[in-house]
Amino acid sequence: MSSTVQRTSGTDDALYRPGRWLALAVLVLAVLLVAVDATVLGLATPFLSEDLKPTGTQLLWIGDVYSFVIAGLLVSMGSLGDRIGRKKLLLTGAVAFGAVSVLNAYATTPEMMILARALLGVAGATLMPSTLALIRNIFHDPKERSLAIGIWGAMASAGAAVGPVVGGFLLEHFWWGSVFLINLPVMAVLVLVGVKLLPESKNKVTGPWDLISVGLSLIGMIGVVYAIKEAASHGVNWEAGAAAAVGAAALYGFVRRQLTLPTPLLDMRLFRHRGFSGAVLADLLTILGLSGLVFFLSQFLQLVQGRQPFEAGLAELPAAIGAVATGLIAGVVARRFSVRSVVAGGLAAVGLALAAMTLIDASTGYPLLGAALLVVGIGAGFSFTVTADVILSSVPKEQAGSASAVSETAYELGAALGIALLGSVVTRVYRDFVTPAGVPAGAASAAHESLGGAVEASLALPRQQGAELLAAAQEAFVDGLRLAAGVGASVLLATAVAAFFLLKGQKLADGIEH
Repeated sequence: MSSTVQRTSGTDDALYRPGRWLALAVLVLAVLLVAVDATVLGLATPFLSEDLKPTGTQLLWIGDVYSFVIAGLLVSMGSLGDRIGRKKLLLTGAVAFGAVSVLNAYATTPEMMILARALLGVAGATLMPSTLALIRNIFHDPKERSLAIGIWGAMASAGAAVGPVVGGFLLEHFWWGSVFLINLPVMAVLVLVGVKLLPESKNKVTGPWDLISVGLSLIGMIGVVYAIKEAASHGVNWEAGAAAAVGAAALYGFVRRQLTLPTPLLDMRLFRHRGFSGAVLADLLTILGLSGLVFFLSQFLQLVQGRQPFEAGLAELPAAIGAVATGLIAGVVARRFSVRSVVAGGLAAVGLALAAMTLIDASTGYPLLGAALLVVGIGAGFSFTVTADVILSSVPKEQAGSASAVSETAYELGAALGIALLGSVVTRVYRDFVTPAGVPAGAASAAHESLGGAVEASLALPRQQGAELLAAAQEAFVDGLRLAAGVGASVLLATAVAAFFLLKGQKLADGIEH
């Protein structure tokens, strides 16, 4: 294959200038924007609980409504970017993301916070598919693209590390809303620099953006995920059944409509590619197994082990360090060995690390936690980088937006399901703890809503009684966390086995594309 690439337009010429690496630097700012926002919420949760006084169910909604909405809109937004231009959608979404971050920062009630997180999901849905799609169109050399995807993933991990550390510092010196305002300077740089450096790209075969499909996708995703969340929290009831029926019907209608439209929002033929389907499924199940545990880890570090927010943020660094290091070399390793061995091995490592976390208790020393988090980061860095490469390499570059959106939908849907299912496991185990004798009914009720509520309630009681209440609540929370870690480990190990078979024969491209 020739090492030169046929250039067919002025736009293609721009994509091959040395400025493509500067363009990548702009794109990873968008990744940082989303990653930082996702991780600071966990640290801010105890402060939210104290200030807004949400119920346990409201606290879960604050945690996962962002993922619900973003999962429902990602496919639609990826398709919209293919049509109107990925640069245009990315920069518009970045401005909206910054503006809605202000609304999050100044929320005064749990309901307002839930609404603000939902709106942030709408804005966030425009960012991630656009960044991956632009990478697919900017980097035509597969080895360069592997490195670019590795950098993209590494920066997402770096954002996950920067978020808790910066967020912890802010929480110790300012009010909890400040953790959302850190989005503003990143957004400003992204927009101002992106206008100059990012090339525009879109699908040459354009068609109408089907609003009926958009609605079916949103209703279907939210309906199904809400039903699972409701059933996990309160058991199977008519409300969960109705939501599941509406969601399933909407998703069925969405698939049928895509098969009949001349220019569908999502080309269902993408799923005929075994590597594409296997990579998407691996991403979804991996995030499902991880996310519920990650959501509650910050609460464990702060409210059970008594760490300050900044210290808790530093304690989570090993996962990001491992992911950054392995993400940068994942493409090289996958070409040296095989895609399936790298992905399956990475997932198995994460599963074993989660299994080790079933041994933790309130007095567990940091070496075990730190080592487990480092292994989680190493395994995730290998697997997520390679699956992203497989997904983008499996489709023509004109469909990069749709393929990226499917990848991100799997990620966000997995996060929503993980928080809903594993979060509900933790919450249900936690609420079953026995209140020590003599604790007033009001304090007992507040303590059973959330661990943050238990901390606050214990401070208003006599010293001995408050200590007994808090100890009972902490023990129940750790019991739930251990169970969630065990479930997550089982999911990850099963996913590793599935990926080993589904990705058989899958290889990363080597030749430069024409």
